[in-house]
Amino acid sequence: MNIHEYQAKKLFEEYGIPCPKGAATSSSDEFEACIDSLGEGLVVVKSQIHAGGRGKGTFTDGFKGGVKLAKTKEEAIEYANKMLGNTLVTIQTGEAGRKVQTIYFTEGADIKKEYYLAVLLDRATSRPVIVASTEGGMDIETVAEETPDRIFKVFIDPAYGLADFQLRELVTKLGLSKLESKNAAKLIRNLYTMFWEKDADMIEINPLITTETEDVLALDAKVSFDSNALYRHPEIQALRDLNEEDPKEIEASKFDLSYIALDGSIACLVNGAGLAMSTMDIIQHFGGSPANFLDVGGGASKQQVIAAFKIILGDPNVKGIFVNIFGGIMDCDVIANGIVDAVKEVGLELPLVVRLEGNNVVAGRKTLDNSGLTIVTGSSMADAAEKIANLVA
Repeated sequence: MNIHEYQAKKLFEEYGIPCPKGAATSSSDEFEACIDSLGEGLVVVKSQIHAGGRGKGTFTDGFKGGVKLAKTKEEAIEYANKMLGNTLVTIQTGEAGRKVQTIYFTEGADIKKEYYLAVLLDRATSRPVIVASTEGGMDIETVAEETPDRIFKVFIDPAYGLADFQLRELVTKLGLSKLESKNAAKLIRNLYTMFWEKDADMIEINPLITTETEDVLALDAKVSFDSNALYRHPEIQALRDLNEEDPKEIEASKFDLSYIALDGSIACLVNGAGLAMSTMDIIQHFGGSPANFLDVGGGASKQQVIAAFKIILGDPNVKGIFVNIFGGIMDCDVIANGIVDAVKEVGLELPLVVRLEGNNVVAGRKTLDNSGLTIVTGSSMADAAEKIANLVA
């Protein structure tokens, strides 16, 4: 689960992570009051969407930049009016872009130098890792490719936590002054505490800055949380912005289905993440293109299968459906009955290919054969994938 920058900055304040004063609003009537609350000086106007690259983005009406530095209140209001309600396209949004529904105003900062800082999970070591670089304000992928020696990592033992010597080593590598090092060490420790206590997946500050007065500030914030741990954090769940999510993904979450929309034409309904990935690969192998990742899990009910079909058909790009089920825990006949009921309920007219294998598969295949519906069956995963690719082509 992702949150907006202005929401992340409020969490930063709770954990003693210094950042420029800011104010957010979704109403143009409140622009002036938000700016006045910041005091005198430069104002940064920031579009709030769940995507990176906002500063380099372009709105669909041609206005460039989702982050602007304004010298006057009037200029800040002008920028904000051009952003609010407009659709911003960045390298992370895709061509469709994202509609800006909130504007975040922050104080301008006296930047001495920019750095990169993040806390995230390292899958290889199964440990949290702090990633820092002297090259802030840039895409970290670019830094990793062009100047990997300027990226520093600290791997943290989750049983012990962040050690003092690790902090000293990190701030030394960043080349900070004595006072900057002290301020940075406190910020990093607080950042790690927030990461750990809030069950975050990632907290990224790009840029982290030093000022002429040797303060260290989080100029930006990108935060995501482990969705599986949200039951422990109702205060984080309350920050969820459904406007930033695909309606089909929202609907899927209501039925405990894992759904991710893609841009292909063959919908996939599969049990198990690994099988879902393999299914998408084999569809492409036979010349098709997957329209989604949809994992119904190991113990899906008939109601979940019906819900999955309705979600799939909510995508106008879908031209055919491939159901690929391996029944281990799951009963193939339960799935088959769900498929039959779903087809009847939604009045399916698209090509449907089903491959069942595993627990109670004979009964499942019999249910499909006796349904009287136009359902193509596959004798194997490859056979079924080839059939649906040919039907959609």
